[in-house]
Amino acid sequence: MTLKFMGALVAVLTLASAFLVVSPRSANATPAFASQTGKACGACHANPSGGGKLTAAGEKFKASKK
Repeated sequence: MTLKFMGALVAVLTLASAFLVVSPRSANATPAFASQTGKACGACHANPSGGGKLTAAGEKFKASKK
């Protein structure tokens, strides 16, 4: 293999790796609190339908799960 080809291969692999690292991923949240307490998603989330920013109660629950 030539030095030019090796350089191009390294560049392509580096870009592909960088893309995988910074590409967006979906959240893997689970409704653990809701299933444990029977409360609605809005008990932990600012958005009543769930997801997004957490309320103080949501932050407390999240911290307890670490």
